[in-house]
Amino acid sequence: MSAEIIDGRACAARLKQAVALEAKDLRERGLPCALSTVMVGDDYSAAAYERRLRRAADELDIPYRRHALPRGAGQRQVTEAIADLNADPEVTGVLVLRPLPAGVREADVFRTLSPLKDIEAVNPENAGLLALGTPRYVPSTAASAFHLLDSWLDDAGEDRTAFYRRSLIVVVGRSNNVGKPLVSLAYHRQAAVESVDEWASRSATGLGPHLRRADVVIVAAGQAGLITGEHVKEGAVVIDVGINPVTDDATGRLRMVGDADFASVAARARAVSPVPGGVGPVTDIWLMRNTVAAARLLSGAAAAC
Repeated sequence: MSAEIIDGRACAARLKQAVALEAKDLRERGLPCALSTVMVGDDYSAAAYERRLRRAADELDIPYRRHALPRGAGQRQVTEAIADLNADPEVTGVLVLRPLPAGVREADVFRTLSPLKDIEAVNPENAGLLALGTPRYVPSTAASAFHLLDSWLDDAGEDRTAFYRRSLIVVVGRSNNVGKPLVSLAYHRQAAVESVDEWASRSATGLGPHLRRADVVIVAAGQAGLITGEHVKEGAVVIDVGINPVTDDATGRLRMVGDADFASVAARARAVSPVPGGVGPVTDIWLMRNTVAAARLLSGAAAAC
């Protein structure tokens, strides 16, 4: 079997058209809509993501601000920066880029975020709403993985509801920002769901017994090449969320690869998303979509005051 490649760039282009119209509507109504990122230090992956977001915001004519703090910034500096953005009426979406320095308590930072501007749903209020199935915002990476899968099912002529109800979805990775939201979204679609993490790969039986039963594998473990063809059953759909910088042996340059070994997985799967060019492009646009949604919510809250 040779897998169909799930084209994230084409999916992102379609989503981008819809978001562009929504952003234009806000501008014409004179409503503020702007994204601000908060980055501490100079982590390679975070910096690459920040550049992508800046470019996406520019293409959609959404104002963008980069709030950069030095690597040695402490808890107080980070929370003060977020408090300033919470109070800024022109900023509608705030994203804290990870990783944060070891001395900065991530949970406390997320509690500081205004729930209405927390477009990645990391504030406990928003995370709870997502878990209950009534999200204010759906975190961009998890949302994009399922948007990509939903769009592929539509293009393949599959009935989404029937597909999910008969499918077992295995999510590899249990991070608060990606793995756990993926599980919630799979539940919302009424699929059978199983969650595993890197510890399964270290057990006596490994990942195979879990993944070889799966109709859909979504891997977000942050480990290059963790999933290989031997882990997936014939005809499975594999959505690769991983973004891992590795050094190319031939050129010595850094390049991005996924958590799945693409060649061996593609030889067995029905469909697979590539890295780059899969979930990533959709994630960038989804974050802009959440920024626009936040602008609408904030304008409604302001009107009610």
